[in-house]
Amino acid sequence: MDGTLGIVGLIAALIAVIVVHELAHFGVAKAFGIKVTEFFVGFGRRIWSIRRGETEYGLKWIPAGGYVKIAGMNPYETVEPEDLPRTYGAKPIWQRALVIVAGPATHFVLALVLFALWLGIVGEQVANSPIVAEVAPTLGEEPSPASVAGLRSGDRIVGIGGIDDPLDEEVVAYTREHVGEPIEFVIERDGERFTVTIAPVLATDGGEQVGRIGVFLDWAREERGVIASVTGGASLVWRSVGDIAGNLGAVFGPEGIGRVAELMFTDAEREPTDAGSVVAIGQAAGQTASAGNPADLLALFAFVNVVIGFLNLLPLPPFDGGHLAVLAIEKVRGRAVDMRKVIPVSLAVAAFFIVLTVSFVYLDIVKPIPLGP
Repeated sequence: MDGTLGIVGLIAALIAVIVVHELAHFGVAKAFGIKVTEFFVGFGRRIWSIRRGETEYGLKWIPAGGYVKIAGMNPYETVEPEDLPRTYGAKPIWQRALVIVAGPATHFVLALVLFALWLGIVGEQVANSPIVAEVAPTLGEEPSPASVAGLRSGDRIVGIGGIDDPLDEEVVAYTREHVGEPIEFVIERDGERFTVTIAPVLATDGGEQVGRIGVFLDWAREERGVIASVTGGASLVWRSVGDIAGNLGAVFGPEGIGRVAELMFTDAEREPTDAGSVVAIGQAAGQTASAGNPADLLALFAFVNVVIGFLNLLPLPPFDGGHLAVLAIEKVRGRAVDMRKVIPVSLAVAAFFIVLTVSFVYLDIVKPIPLGP
């Protein structure tokens, strides 16, 4: 799988998962007897549609997801008197809440499944004791120290200079700090360990002269059984939620807005930690697919689903979390909220996120996020 196929596959998967999100709203609404008049894939002008019963199903030109039209959710919609008992607002709060939460829930369930598959199929990357992915035969015009020492692809570096189970960055840092000095490497190969002595030499890396021995590193993998994969997948979902929540202000708060403005109107360069749009996700998918382990796309797409699910639960209209917040207010007040008063807030929130998204897309095109070597 090459990079382009990875990007196309991710975009297609994103569209599919958004459609599943809307299908969950649709299914739960139907289960509670709420009238659903439309279920469309895409937005804009209609390409094709067919009516089955009271619902019109179809396709539209802009393939950016899909939507369902639930009777009574639009406060300006005219509803026939005989349909009033089947509108969204006529149902108990708990039923309306389940209709709303069904959509975001699909993303967390899918993320759990994808993380579990990733852990079971290829295993989580283990940062300690990196694997030698490739041995360069030469550095400059001379044989590389690693090739002279007999290192092979698949060897695992379990010790360097007295450091046991080193991180990959520790291997790189120690190598660069000891140019020309003999270093003892403890290598694990086929279940056996042995020691080799290698002296790093100066070589060009990214336009800079640094100490190298001539290897390219990868991470070891920790594969898991079925139960451990499921529990590990749940743990990764929870960890992802914590990471997203912890960085929310840095993306959407004053710090994040300031960073976007700096990148837009100055010569500041993008950093790997900067937020991005679907374009950046596609670029990451392409690199992941090209890196020789396309199954890692499972983990990337799982994390993207957690992001989508989390953002959908923000207590701001027009997100699903905004609808849940309105239901909570109704429960506390004991009477319905006039949704016509909520629409200006929805428009303001939507405008903010649209401008921010367009800015991220622009930056991802003109100043792509560096994705690593």
